[in-house]
Amino acid sequence: MKLIAIFAGGCFWCMQPVFDALVPQGVTATTVGYTGGQEANPTYEQVSEHRTGHREAIRVEYDGSKISYEKLLDVFWHNIDPTNPDGQFCDTGFQYRSAIFYLNDTQKKAAEESKAKLAKSGKLKAGIFTDILPAGKFWPAEEYHQKYYEKNPIRYLAYKTGCRREKSLQEIWGADYHH
Repeated sequence: MKLIAIFAGGCFWCMQPVFDALVPQGVTATTVGYTGGQEANPTYEQVSEHRTGHREAIRVEYDGSKISYEKLLDVFWHNIDPTNPDGQFCDTGFQYRSAIFYLNDTQKKAAEESKAKLAKSGKLKAGIFTDILPAGKFWPAEEYHQKYYEKNPIRYLAYKTGCRREKSLQEIWGADYHH
């Protein structure tokens, strides 16, 4: 049974390899794009210029008989900085703010429960600023953004390293960090 999950975790280039790594566990496809705003057919330039209300996001297709939505939520949380209200790592601005976009009441409940559990754990003392929002239209990003980490591995690694994403995730999550 093919299901869909949508997450905004900052730079979509960095979220795609995380979920692509779950293909053996039941993820069947990932697409990076834009969601949450009002502009139809947004371009990267429009989103970057804060003209659309969209966030960079990833659409994850998965087989619910092999991997659960709760597992996807867990992977999502451990690959973002939920304590940052202004973006993710070196990327600031609305389009980089983290969010879980739910497609139904079951996803909404699971997302809210996972956020509450994380808050109750006391692990994130600075608060949790990840939004939980109803999913709207998802617009795939331009082709050059899809699987960017495979198409431009050197530039991708330079960006990810320069942004201190992995180092920051290790600091935030410690032993719980998994990529």
